[in-house]
Amino acid sequence: MRNRRTAASLIAASAVAALIPALTPATATAADTAGAPRAATQQQFAQQKLDWKRCDPKAPATFQCATVRVPLDYGRPQGKKLDIAISRIKASAPDQRRGVLLLNPGGPGGAGLDMPVYMSEQLPTSVKSRYDLIGFDPRGVGQSAPVTCGLSYEEQMSDRPYKAATFPSDVRWARTVAKKCAAANGARLPHLTTRNTARDMDAIRAALGEKKVSYLGYSYGTYLGAVYAQMFPARADRFVLDSAVDPRRIWRGMIQIWAEGAEPAFDRWTRWTAERDATYALGKSPREVRGTFWKLVARADRDPIVIDGQKITGDDIRAGRAVFFSVREAAEAVVELKKAADGGKPRLARLPDILKPAAPPTFGRAAAAEDNGTAAFWSVVCADTRDWPRDPETYRRDAIRDKAKYPLYGDFASNITPCAFWGKGSEPATKVDNRVPSLILQNEWDSQTPLPSGVGAHRALKGSRMVTVAGGEGHGIYGSGSCADKTATTYLTTGKLPARDLTCQAPEPKHQKSVRLPSPTAGR
Repeated sequence: MRNRRTAASLIAASAVAALIPALTPATATAADTAGAPRAATQQQFAQQKLDWKRCDPKAPATFQCATVRVPLDYGRPQGKKLDIAISRIKASAPDQRRGVLLLNPGGPGGAGLDMPVYMSEQLPTSVKSRYDLIGFDPRGVGQSAPVTCGLSYEEQMSDRPYKAATFPSDVRWARTVAKKCAAANGARLPHLTTRNTARDMDAIRAALGEKKVSYLGYSYGTYLGAVYAQMFPARADRFVLDSAVDPRRIWRGMIQIWAEGAEPAFDRWTRWTAERDATYALGKSPREVRGTFWKLVARADRDPIVIDGQKITGDDIRAGRAVFFSVREAAEAVVELKKAADGGKPRLARLPDILKPAAPPTFGRAAAAEDNGTAAFWSVVCADTRDWPRDPETYRRDAIRDKAKYPLYGDFASNITPCAFWGKGSEPATKVDNRVPSLILQNEWDSQTPLPSGVGAHRALKGSRMVTVAGGEGHGIYGSGSCADKTATTYLTTGKLPARDLTCQAPEPKHQKSVRLPSPTAGR
């Protein structure tokens, strides 16, 4: 899932018209191979001759790129084709090589082509010696037939608080985005789904000549991995699902879970900050800290805070709810916002990343359209499931209810989206219910996939084991030096899952090292 105001390229976070006949039955089974590539098509994939070349002169010489040709519609394998951009860094010890490790950074809308480069800096040698690291841009993203809807910057901004006066314009925005995406992409749009991306992963496997694939997926990538394991259980080797999406909450529920998770995180922040009043001077009790914050929000709504030329309203502050999952960063950010509101000069370095996100490296390649990340996000989120309400009044009622229930972010999470006007998806949402072995890693205080989301994924993936990092902050674990890293490395190198679920303890909150993942999209 995506972060707010991220560079268009997750998540992500976080687009329609002519629908194709369903390729799967309404209820998916534990071995959900319905709509999978036919045997003849699989043979075509396996016979593809991949033309590996150095990805870019600015990239390491070991970083190679190629393309795999796949059907746009797997129900019509001889029809229109797409080129899926893939990349690799070969295993560093060929005599120890086990196979390939496919990588996905999340989103939907996150480009993964460059992942082998920056993950090679974060993964241990024991993993890199055994696996070719394989990156790829999912269909519709980056270098893989990128989708665009011609959206302006403002049209990409999807963080919209509910207000009675502005709700009609929110409805117009949602309708406009859906209409633009339909006009720009037509019949190919319904094929940009997680199920088809999973089929593409299997095409990549076949083209690489591998019987099985191992996998490391973050955030949305955990759902992609779960769907692959559901559709191709016999071809899933060692799967690490980091910061997991609950398959049973696809997709509106996964946006709403941001509000549900923000409230306990905010309460924890008020307690932590009150214990450090001598440092932050925001209040000596959780109640006082809470009061300071909400007074700042109300003040910014009346008179926006200007920071580096950018006006920050109270709604903008609430939309930055993710910062409260990192208590120290949140305390420092609120101090600086309060300083700016009082006429002082804030230290921009102390403000949360929602104000100035970093863009991922592209090694000089031509970028996709500016709205590619946002367009890809809505494409997948709206087409993956048929459960989106169609009546705008449903969103109004839910936003009013959830603003009262979850004051920090509830109205944002339940407000209307373009999916209300998207039309039905090409296939039902995948029912994930299998016993394929996998390892789930989950921080206790993850802003994008809060702990209940990881627990839900663990429940759906009956063959999984879960490592919970108690007190762990941030989105993305493996490769950050977390206490969970050792378990993941052991699993990838030996295939041995823990005998039971584990909990390990994170250190005292500080500016911790984070997994380096691209920010896939603008607007959330």
